[in-house]
Amino acid sequence: MKTEEFLIELDGEMLEYFREIAEEMVSRFGISRAEAVARINSTYEGARIEPYPDLMCHEMPEYWAYGLYFEPRDGQLPYGAPGEDLSEWEVRPAPPEDSPFWTIGT
Repeated sequence: MKTEEFLIELDGEMLEYFREIAEEMVSRFGISRAEAVARINSTYEGARIEPYPDLMCHEMPEYWAYGLYFEPRDGQLPYGAPGEDLSEWEVRPAPPEDSPFWTIGT
């Protein structure tokens, strides 16, 4: 099913999984839920996501949150280890605010 929030077809359980990814970005990086959803939409628009448990469910939502928020460095991403210094990582730019990826208000 499509929702007003995400621009991809998701079954109910995958919808919850994607909402958990968005919540991880909100709680870990202090961004708005609207920005987290826009980041997800810009990355996954047009992707084919299988019903739960899609292959991506082999990773925890925080894994995807870090990949959506930070730029990889030497093929690596931070992973949220206790005490990890995230200030050294470059943040991916958010989608432009006038793009269709922003589906919910801030």
